[in-house]
Amino acid sequence: MNNTLRLYTALQNRISPLLFLQNNTFHTSAACSKVQSGRYRITPKKDFPLTYEMANPPYQIAHRKSWNSWNTSSVEGGLRTSEMLVEDMFIRMFMTGTWHALIVSEVIIKRQHNIIRIAAILRQSISPRKLYFLLGYTEELLSFWLQCPVKLELQTVTDKNSVVFKYI
Repeated sequence: MNNTLRLYTALQNRISPLLFLQNNTFHTSAACSKVQSGRYRITPKKDFPLTYEMANPPYQIAHRKSWNSWNTSSVEGGLRTSEMLVEDMFIRMFMTGTWHALIVSEVIIKRQHNIIRIAAILRQSISPRKLYFLLGYTEELLSFWLQCPVKLELQTVTDKNSVVFKYI
C-alpha cells in the first residue's frame, strides 16, 4: 500500500495521522558505488586462469568483448524474446551435457534468419570418430527440437591451457 492510501485508511479508522507519520521515518545511508558483478578476484598465488571472455569486464561488452547470443529479438518490436532466451539456455545446457568436460570456452549462439549457428572451443581428448558422432547427434537433435537448421562451428585445442588469456 502506498503512503496516501495508508493515511486515508488511518483517518477513516479515526487513528491520529501523527501516529501514522511517526512510524514512517526517513533513512539515509552512504552511497555504495562499488561495481562487483562479472569481475574475478585476484588470488594470492595468481594462479587462477582466465579466458579472453572472462578477462574483459562487463562494461567492455561491444568494445573489446562481444555478446554470447546474437539475435534480433531484443530490438524494438522483436518477436519471441522470452522464447529465444529459454532456447539459448537450453542449447547451452544441452551442449555442456553432450560435450561433457570437453568445452573449454563459452558457447556462442548466433541466429541468422532461420539458421542457428553454435560456436565453441573443444579439447582434443576424444577420437575423431566420437567427435563426428557427437557433432551429428547434436545438430540433428537440436534441429528437431528447435524446428530450424542448426550448425555447429567447433574448434579444437590440444589442452585446456591453450585458451588461457591471463592468470590472476
